Amino acid sequence: MQRLTFRKPARRQRGVAMVETIVVTPLLLFLILLTAEITNAFVEHNTLSKATRSAARYLAANAALGTTGIVVLSGDLTTEARNLVVFGNVAGSGTPILNGLTTGSVDIVDLGGRNIQVTASFPYSGLLGGTLPAFGLGGDLSTVLNLQATVAMRAL
Repeated sequence: MQRLTFRKPARRQRGVAMVETIVVTPLLLFLILLTAEITNAFVEHNTLSKATRSAARYLAANAALGTTGIVVLSGDLTTEARNLVVFGNVAGSGTPILNGLTTGSVDIVDLGGRNIQVTASFPYSGLLGGTLPAFGLGGDLSTVLNLQATVAMRAL
């Protein structure tokens, strides 16, 4: 019967775990940050889409003149719809639902045929700000993305 003998690790194997940790840690931190950034961008785009959908629904319910089939986008109605996208209410009170979202970034168009389109654009700058430093390897990298949501609905 053969006996199993355990050998001590060779001297050159000492510290390998620490070197592997030093090499892998920045990669793992980058992946965690990337996951958080993508999740935040997705949540903000979802918020923008829901607000745009609410404004289109509001316009679809209020823009048609009775049974005439004529869509009228009055100044007050478009202002209320823009406020609904930006502030979440037609009065335009409170803080914007997304930092940096303004009523000027909301476009409302009568497409004809009783169809109304609402488009909202939002400059997403990320969790770390609008730029990432290049550390002397060229110009800084811009992380600003233009999130856009467009909804078209038929006026009722």
